[in-house]
Amino acid sequence: MDRETTRATYLTVAEVAGMLRVSTMTVYRLIKAGELPAVRVGKSYRLSEDEVDRFVAQGFTAAG
Repeated sequence: MDRETTRATYLTVAEVAGMLRVSTMTVYRLIKAGELPAVRVGKSYRLSEDEVDRFVAQGFTAAG
């Protein structure tokens, strides 16, 4: 059987900061506040692209 699995794409804090046009410190604050889910890999964080998209969508909904 041939199963197609979808793997989550993970981004670095710097990549997310660039996407959102904010500083890396802002992304770290969002992670610490629990507003942006992240996984720890060694000493750095990785964020799921889907979770970042969900966060942005919620922000636009809340502001509108």
